[in-house]
Amino acid sequence: MGKGSTTRRYTDEFKRDAVALFRSSGRPIKEVARELGVSDTSLGTWVREWEKGAPAEQVESAKEEARLRKRIRELEEEIEILKRFTRYWVKEEGK
Repeated sequence: MGKGSTTRRYTDEFKRDAVALFRSSGRPIKEVARELGVSDTSLGTWVREWEKGAPAEQVESAKEEARLRKRIRELEEEIEILKRFTRYWVKEEGK
């Protein structure tokens, strides 16, 4: 064997599981792909293939779910900032 192609073949089951993980995680494709040990290009292709084959309402539902997960993360970050500010403010008032 030479040093030629290093193309990997993934089973349909692996691809389905990878897409499901991406969809349920709400994380960026690059992050999920890195975690799975695949290229972000491959995972992106699998996601697009899933979107083409899935019913429209399922695709819209997945997009809405991702949007809501992102908003939840943003709100959690805002809450943490407010908690830190409140602790600081209470500490300063007590001096």
